[in-house]
Amino acid sequence: MSRNVLVVLSDAAEAKTVRGSLVNSRDGPFKVEWVNRCDEAIERLLNPRGEEIAGVVVDLFLPDSQGIETFDTLLHASPDVPILVLSHLRDEDVARLAVQHGAQDYLLKERLDGCSLSKALTSMLERSAYAEALFLERERAQVTLASIGDAVISTDVAGKVTYLNPVAESMTGWSRQEAAGRPLQDVLRIIDGDSREPALNPLAMAILHNKSVGLSANCVLLRRDGYESAIEDTAAPIHDRRGQVTGAVIVFHDVSVARAMSLRMSYLAQHDFLTELPNRLLLKDRLTQAIASAQRHRKSLAVLFLDVDRFKHINDSLGHAVGDQLLQSIAQRLVACVRHSDTVSRHGGDEFVVLLSEITRAQDAALTANKILTAVSRPHRIGRQDLNVTVSVGIGVYPDDGADAETLLKNADIALLHAKAQGRGKHRFFEPDMNVRARTGAVAL
Repeated sequence: MSRNVLVVLSDAAEAKTVRGSLVNSRDGPFKVEWVNRCDEAIERLLNPRGEEIAGVVVDLFLPDSQGIETFDTLLHASPDVPILVLSHLRDEDVARLAVQHGAQDYLLKERLDGCSLSKALTSMLERSAYAEALFLERERAQVTLASIGDAVISTDVAGKVTYLNPVAESMTGWSRQEAAGRPLQDVLRIIDGDSREPALNPLAMAILHNKSVGLSANCVLLRRDGYESAIEDTAAPIHDRRGQVTGAVIVFHDVSVARAMSLRMSYLAQHDFLTELPNRLLLKDRLTQAIASAQRHRKSLAVLFLDVDRFKHINDSLGHAVGDQLLQSIAQRLVACVRHSDTVSRHGGDEFVVLLSEITRAQDAALTANKILTAVSRPHRIGRQDLNVTVSVGIGVYPDDGADAETLLKNADIALLHAKAQGRGKHRFFEPDMNVRARTGAVAL
């Protein structure tokens, strides 16, 4: 993944500070290019010199462009390059508007520290790379759908037809162009073979219940010219990467292929492509559900925030391929250390999060953390060499350290920073005064 970042700031001193924090970041290193005008940024984006720009960090108030027009101009010039907005607190409304227009996120300069910018930028670049991989996967899926010998129809969430493959065109009598935008019941006319009454709309049921549904074996498809054919099918909802239902797909005859494809798309949206662990989206969903359950039953749970110590040195000295294999090995050991009811997630980069869905006392989390420290510290056989690494662990316990997923994760992350400060290869529980020390450190920085 490219780490070449274009910083667009009018103030040279401010740009120097940003460049320093990114070049020296433990989440980096980033290669930083700086310009102070919007037209210079556009020229750089449209006329790449050397390495392609992977992301843009911009203050929307520049000498030659002001406010939301700055963002819209940059986005129009290079719509595939993700943009992170830096804003003063007084201009936060403009920054929020930029997010609505397509910015990945924004950070307030008054609350900026050396860590938050690099983390936000790393997260933005990873999301962008993942979105590109998912787009290519979907493009391949479209080619597959057009090539298989089964009929496929998809709709949007309102039930309007968005796609027919050639087999579906033949079976329904509608071309893709004619069917596009029409209600599904106009194109897919299904009746009960016994009663001759219209059958329930399978895609509407799939969207309504957010699950795969099937029709009974005696359903009949009425082609546009009146020809009848008995069909078996399955319908399933389509989700975006945030887990929201955006439509549904129905496949005639070949139920197994359709189900496998639906599951694959759902899996890609919720799992890390390298380790196949749940990603942030799925972790947040499970953590939110675990908190709700713990609240109902007056139980406790714990979040362990892990970071591989000195992982950057391994990437730099042995290469990213070895680093990736090491992360896969660590992921396997983490899964082996917890129960089936717990969740191990890759948070991004060399960070992992373990959700212990139910604990009796806080010491249970410490026991699991020690088990993880021991397991990960054993040599990892990568190729023909043994690698020795350690992890640091920050622990947050519900409800004492946070009543919601975001707070609990944030406090566990703060505890992780304190564990690293103590010499790495250790675990620390979150303590309330850590927040005070973290804020004091940020102000000093």
